[in-house]
Amino acid sequence: MERQRARIYRPDRPATQSGRANTRHWVLEFEPARQRHHDPVTGWVGSDDTMNSQVTLTFPDREQAVAFAESQGWPYEVLPARERRQKIKSYGDNFPWDTPE
Repeated sequence: MERQRARIYRPDRPATQSGRANTRHWVLEFEPARQRHHDPVTGWVGSDDTMNSQVTLTFPDREQAVAFAESQGWPYEVLPARERRQKIKSYGDNFPWDTPE
């Protein structure tokens, strides 16, 4: 049986939130080993894949997440962290004098 591959990444900010509180840590989680199935009786979608759906580990930095995966003997993939792009502008940019009419 092949071991599941772990993904190590830094989560992005949710699109519905403006804060970045939960984006400063690194997450280790597993890729799905099996496809989810639909239960016709309840209408729920489920899986018997415990490692994917229930195990999520957080670490303060990438090096600790990689060291933990290596100490457990798990194959892993590190996804690059996307840096935040700031749009620096002043309040006066909302009211320019030289707009063409």
